[in-house]
Amino acid sequence: MSPKPRLLTILDAVTIALLLVATVGVFFYAPTELVMGLVQKIFYFHVSAAWVGMLGFIIAAIAGVLYLRTGGRNWDLVEMAAVEIGMVFALITIITGSIWARPVWNTWWTWDPRLTTATIMELVYAAYLMLRQGIEEPERRSRFGAIYVILGAISVPITFFSIRFSRTIHPVIVGNGDPTALGTFDMTPKMLQIFMFSLLVFSIIFADLLWHRVRLGKLADAVEQMKLKLIQ
Repeated sequence: MSPKPRLLTILDAVTIALLLVATVGVFFYAPTELVMGLVQKIFYFHVSAAWVGMLGFIIAAIAGVLYLRTGGRNWDLVEMAAVEIGMVFALITIITGSIWARPVWNTWWTWDPRLTTATIMELVYAAYLMLRQGIEEPERRSRFGAIYVILGAISVPITFFSIRFSRTIHPVIVGNGDPTALGTFDMTPKMLQIFMFSLLVFSIIFADLLWHRVRLGKLADAVEQMKLKLIQ
């Protein structure tokens, strides 16, 4: 495997520094929401994680299209990496949402449209991993995986728009929504600044993790190719 690129090392350091700055900003710069109190601060991590989760699934679909068009192995690695990262952050979204919901909604879980569709989206991509594990032939596995993530990407807009087209208690932060939704709030300028900064930081985290995962995928691919040669 090629040595770790210097640019990636720099990106690692920048990512860690920005995450620390964002965390300090959340707890010491952004004001505490008057009604929900300190628990509202999880919002910055919750929404940012949701953004990264959906971004990962969309990028995976784009990589799937490019793989089908070009047959390039690197696109398959990007697809796989993006799905795995997207699943991790989607799970973080569900967990942080439950933590936020407990004091605000008085329950850890409710079958609200957003929670339900987010869970289904997570399961859709868990099935993608199972599909890939069940196919041994590399080219066939990559082709079927690409088709699956393209179709699976339909779950992303469904999840995003679920609280805009359905009656829900989930607050709508971006775009028009029900102002009476339980847990909704208006952001002050400082809240908005930290919110946008958190989205940027989590996007950089995604890019950093994606680069690392693709490099790891190349190493795993090389090992698999060596095994196939030994079998032949």
